[in-house]
Amino acid sequence: MAPAAAWGLAGLLLLVAGFCLVERQLWRACQGFVAFGLLMALAWLLLGAPWLALAEALLGAVLTGGTLLWTLRGRGALPRLALRDETPRRARVTAPLRWLLMLAWLGLTGFALLRLLGLEALTPPASATTLSAATGVLIMGPAVWGFATQRHLLRRLLAFNLLGSGVFLLLAGLAGPVAEVQGLILVGLVVALLGSVLGAALLLRLHAAAGLVSLEPAAGADP
Repeated sequence: MAPAAAWGLAGLLLLVAGFCLVERQLWRACQGFVAFGLLMALAWLLLGAPWLALAEALLGAVLTGGTLLWTLRGRGALPRLALRDETPRRARVTAPLRWLLMLAWLGLTGFALLRLLGLEALTPPASATTLSAATGVLIMGPAVWGFATQRHLLRRLLAFNLLGSGVFLLLAGLAGPVAEVQGLILVGLVVALLGSVLGAALLLRLHAAAGLVSLEPAAGADP
């Protein structure tokens, strides 16, 4: 049976990921992502991948998390972003459809996971790798929802990184933490870091040039 620490860690990963996606105070959301990165490092340790845990702590928590926090500070001619997401929420009339699509995606992914691992693999006693795969799927669903529905570009960057972490956990759970998989995840961490740096720089330039934090024009502005 997977140890209690693995179950507790899976629950914490889901809880912190959800906090990052729904928290409108951006500084706290980015701090939550740093905590999420450290929890991911612990997850890799439990899966027997210490070098990947070190890479996750450095590339994920410190550098990517630090980049997101740095984005809120502003530097020189780049004005500081507001610490709270004040972009208007999307129309509530479409909310049920978005939730339905996310649940459908989770259902299809879960069905595929059951077909790959077998029903007995997801019932106690479950291995740490199986638990990792299930946790990855449960993180990916809300992350896809957040990336598709959030207007603030920094919150989309958060969702993008959480989605990547879910994919990494799913990959490790399906294939195991073998050397080839660890190398692929390490490349993914580097790509996620570079994407976050580029996204943060573009967000700051957009905010400095047009006063926008999303790709949608402000209400009342000229298209």
